[in-house]
Amino acid sequence: MPGPPPEGDPAPADGRVPDVALGDCAGRPFAVYVHVPYCVTRCGYCDFTTYTADELGTAPGASREGWADAAVSEVRLAARVLGSSVPALDSVFFGGGTPTLLPPGDLLRVLDGIASTWGLRPDAEVTVEANPESVQPASLDVLRAGGVTRLSLGMQSAVPHVLAVLDRVHTTGRVQQAVAAARAAGFDNLSLDLIYGTPGESLDDWGRTLDVALDVAPEHISAYALIVEPGTRLAAQIGRGAIAAPDDDLMAAMYQMADERLGADGFSWYEISNWARSPGVRSRHNSLYWQDATWWGIGPGAHSHVGGVRWWNVRHPATWADRLAAGLSPAAARETLDESARRLERIMLGLRTVRGAALDDVRVAVGDEAAQRLADLAAQGLLDAPSMLAGRVVLTLRGRLLADTVTRWLT
Repeated sequence: MPGPPPEGDPAPADGRVPDVALGDCAGRPFAVYVHVPYCVTRCGYCDFTTYTADELGTAPGASREGWADAAVSEVRLAARVLGSSVPALDSVFFGGGTPTLLPPGDLLRVLDGIASTWGLRPDAEVTVEANPESVQPASLDVLRAGGVTRLSLGMQSAVPHVLAVLDRVHTTGRVQQAVAAARAAGFDNLSLDLIYGTPGESLDDWGRTLDVALDVAPEHISAYALIVEPGTRLAAQIGRGAIAAPDDDLMAAMYQMADERLGADGFSWYEISNWARSPGVRSRHNSLYWQDATWWGIGPGAHSHVGGVRWWNVRHPATWADRLAAGLSPAAARETLDESARRLERIMLGLRTVRGAALDDVRVAVGDEAAQRLADLAAQGLLDAPSMLAGRVVLTLRGRLLADTVTRWLT
């Protein structure tokens, strides 16, 4: 089961945010994240807000059948809170969980509610996450015709024994079938999510996964290092010695292999874990997170950010639905970031991207030691020296491998 929510300050029952935060939205891009918390099984490495049917039982408001009604109610709440402070949407992202466990009509009903409330920019990105086993040609046809522009498939690995450790359930060839169905439905912006560093995964295993991923020719690939989250089944297995912990040196070699192989196939990195064939197919939604934009998170456990005010919803679907049915905000708690905290976040997130962090932000954060620290990191091959002449602090490939260390030195 998911762990307890983070601590924070009390959130107003009506969901309102300070006027100064709403004023901060002017000129900032706006996105909506929609969280679908349902999964067929719980993966051993996952600590997201997700539930299986057995975990939810028959609690009122917890069923899949009622999710869309509750989500539309939260859209109405968001409209009351935000008023006219936000522009038309740049991005809508349905994540999870497994959104495609729901009928496509439920997802589109929520999308229609979002679009009719705020409007979508003509080039807006609308993404749905899916597992290869959870999509069929007919459902993909409906989603594409209904306005979904981008599909993100959770491939994770092409190697059966690696998938078994991750508790994933694809059958051999299913990724290729799902991609073919997506192309037939008209999706021309397709992303694959991969995980590397699973216990027992060799460098050759990872190379095989990259082979399959590149063979289906997606526009975008995300490759994430496995993180062993406390409280997960995987953490318990490692803790009792049933399986080995991920090997940091091997994971570094896997990252370097991915960067080399993807680069040779026409991809360019634009964030530490993300590569795209061109700037136009970068994940706009994730890019907005990294750029301090405005976003509202709909659904159990979803997070939102408006003008330096950040909050998170209650995690259980029944509690979330009950709060909305009573006309209350589902926010569990919130925090307000001052300018210093927002600057540090800009640096931490900016350093993860190919654009880098603003040199001026780093100078303010580090103070008198900034020049020396920057020079030392550049001398160690961790920072791209020419970028600093343009006012940006950008990681080299070696710097990406040691990103956490570099970030600690610059914040």
